[in-house]
Order: sequence, then C-alpha cells, then structure tokens
Amino acid sequence: MLEVEMKFPVKDFKKLEARLAVWQARQDEKREDADTYFKPPDRDFATTDEALRIRRIGEANFVTYKGPKIDSHTKTRTEVEVPLAPGNKAAEDFAKLLEHLRYRLVATVKKHRRIFHVQRQGFPLEISLDEVPGVGAFAELEIQAEEDQLEKARAVLTQAAKELGLENSERRSYLEMFLARQGGK
Repeated sequence: MLEVEMKFPVKDFKKLEARLAVWQARQDEKREDADTYFKPPDRDFATTDEALRIRRIGEANFVTYKGPKIDSHTKTRTEVEVPLAPGNKAAEDFAKLLEHLRYRLVATVKKHRRIFHVQRQGFPLEISLDEVPGVGAFAELEIQAEEDQLEKARAVLTQAAKELGLENSERRSYLEMFLARQGGK
C-alpha cells in the first residue's frame, strides 16, 4: 500500500475549515500525537529518505516504517504500520528493544491534530489540520492507494489541494523541519 500525501503550510485554518464544511467532511475527535523516531546502526535514514517511528495517540501505540519518497511532486512512499499493545509500557518496551538492536533515538515530534474525512472521485481522502510545536501549522492531504491506482490518486490529491486553496507544498517531514529548527541535532 502506498501513502500518497501532500503537506502545505497554513497561516489560518478558518478558510480551510469553511471549505471542508462545504464538502461535508466528517471530523474525528481532536487528538495529540507523539512520534518518536529512531535511526538504525547500519545506514542513515536522512540520506536514504526512510523513517522508523513509534507513534503514540493517547494510549494507542503503532510502529511505522516509511520508505523513500518515489516522486518529486507528492510525498508518495511505502508505509507499513503495525499496532502495538496499548499503554506506556508497550511503547517503552519496544523503544528498549530498538535500543538493544543499536537503534538510536533521534527526536520526538508532537502534534495537535484534527482529521477530516471525505470521498473524492472514489478515494477516501484524509485531511489533517496539524499544529506542530516548534515547526508550525500545516494541512496534510492523504490517500492510501494500491500501486496501480497511484496516478489517479495523485491527480485526485492535487485537485483537492487546489480546490482547498492550498499552495506551496512542503515535502519535508515534520521530523526534518523539527531537526532543522533545532540546529540539525
């Protein structure tokens, strides 16, 4: 499965929220995400454009691998996400497992997220309105698609962004932007 995604800086969510209301987008509950990223001992994910993280959403935990981006317009990449048991202990134990395998903690990026869902030309489109402390405010548009649907999904995503008035796509991850603001630590 491919994650077809575009992210845009947003100064004010009000216009975007009004457009989503016109689209009758369904909104999830607000949530707080904490993404803890790790780097392996055998290669540099910053160079290979990969990521490995533990995501915490409340008590829920997930391990996610993201492969390199495969185009220059969107942030399309392979994504594999596996749920862990809920709670602090499961997340902490998995982090210890990674450390025993010589993975090193890179950073934890937190975000306040509101997610909206809408159907666009046969695809479930997810729009996240994110406030990332130390980084900024962004709108992320995402479609999960099979490889044979990539071109169509990309076109739907691009058109949705245009209709929502989103410009200046940001291809860097929140982690990349966070580290850049921290002086590359």
